[in-house]
Amino acid sequence: MSSIATLLQKPGALIECDDDPEAVFDMLCAKGWSDGFPVIPPTPERVERMLAYCDRDFDEPVIKIPPRFGAATPIRVAANAVMAGCKPEYFPLVLLALETLAEDQYNLYGTQATTHPCTPMLIFNGPVAREVGINSGHNVMGNYFRANATIGRAVRLALVNIGAAIPGTGDMATAGTPAKWSFCVAENEAASPWEPLHVEMGYTKDTTTVTVVAAESPHNVNDHESLTPEGILKMVSGTMATTGSNNAYYAGQPVLAFGPEHAATVASKGMTKAQVKQWLYDDAVIPLSRFSEENIARRFRRRNAEQYANAPLDTPVHMWQKPDDLIIIVAGGAGKHSQYVPTFGITRAATRPLKRADGELVKSIEELKRG
Repeated sequence: MSSIATLLQKPGALIECDDDPEAVFDMLCAKGWSDGFPVIPPTPERVERMLAYCDRDFDEPVIKIPPRFGAATPIRVAANAVMAGCKPEYFPLVLLALETLAEDQYNLYGTQATTHPCTPMLIFNGPVAREVGINSGHNVMGNYFRANATIGRAVRLALVNIGAAIPGTGDMATAGTPAKWSFCVAENEAASPWEPLHVEMGYTKDTTTVTVVAAESPHNVNDHESLTPEGILKMVSGTMATTGSNNAYYAGQPVLAFGPEHAATVASKGMTKAQVKQWLYDDAVIPLSRFSEENIARRFRRRNAEQYANAPLDTPVHMWQKPDDLIIIVAGGAGKHSQYVPTFGITRAATRPLKRADGELVKSIEELKRG
């Protein structure tokens, strides 16, 4: 394994700057290496502390990030994690998220360069997520919690600084989304009446995983009145059924994050996740006639001709391709709100477990700390 001292001797590895927070911030913004917020200067000492939780070769890429296809080596990612404000013990989760984004079905090139307002949503499950303090309760998709904010921000900084997802050149988002600063949550497993997401996917409950989704910002579902599963689900399906969603056209996997109170109501009569997915698939529909004539002609009858070439205008259009495409988690605190998260569409979610370099599952973050 290359030492930090050796890597820092490479040409261009170190940049000198005045030892002043404003000077550092000005320099990074001038070079296009910030996200518009102040950063922690990634000094060699801080990068070395970050890499204390890395059991890989510091100079071996974990992913090549498009559109530049820059090599995301641990030392480069560590510099971005320092800038984002991560604690060193968060670093393995940053690497895990980036590795998972490399899965083909996620379509990182497409999601980086699209005009659509999508960004990686990181959904963590398992014991290490709880150990490092990723929030799963009140304000789960908002501000305040360091682990959520900085892990998601570190991933975004790496996508920009290593992958060159720079607005107007590599990142062509028309309007973008505030979620591009950071979109990192943990599932509130303790409040869920169903199996958590990673168990649904075949992992054991004590395995730590991340699921990455090319997500829009969350869309709130407010329902303080419904007292039955069907009532809650009717309100949810009405929020999901919109003509402007990419999920009406492509085989994406949108996310439904039930608030704990909504989840409890929906599960109160024994509905399983699979039954919830089927109910919403059947109910969250829009008649073909609700789309514009141009969209009907070009997007449905031509591009999706096998299904819609001769379909009557009252044909129901589903908001995702098959029931099981919907991802369901429980997240948030008290209050009768849930969140629907549409996706880019031309993408599939990807999930990976947290492992050591030797392939062993990590039960505690301390297992990755170098002696």
